[in-house]
Amino acid sequence: MSNSFVNPIHSMNDKITVRGIHLTLTPALTAAMHEKAERLLRHNSHIIRIRLDLEFHDTKTPEKRFTAKAVVEVNGPDIVASAEAEEGYKSVDLLVDKLDKLVRERHSKRVHSRNDGRHQAPEVLHGKS
Repeated sequence: MSNSFVNPIHSMNDKITVRGIHLTLTPALTAAMHEKAERLLRHNSHIIRIRLDLEFHDTKTPEKRFTAKAVVEVNGPDIVASAEAEEGYKSVDLLVDKLDKLVRERHSKRVHSRNDGRHQAPEVLHGKS
């Protein structure tokens, strides 16, 4: 029997998918991962889907046993990030903080480029001469 074990996918929110790799997700950990991911959805309504993976590595050093990975599907290139820690909850916290920063940066770039003066109509067209 293979040592590779992928836990079945859990989904409470249609936009959020949570998965455990080489470990079984407890209901408390699943709920915590969903709660953290929903924070991202509150900040940005342009998110199509979020996939969170929590992976356990028994062979790595104790400080890096848990790796949380995520793919945030948005219009344009997807946002991909990962974080490592000695505990599952901590790795998910670090990952969501990193994703929050990346989503905010993407949103501000989008708003900034939309309001950039180079893309505005000339003053003459606005009735100002």
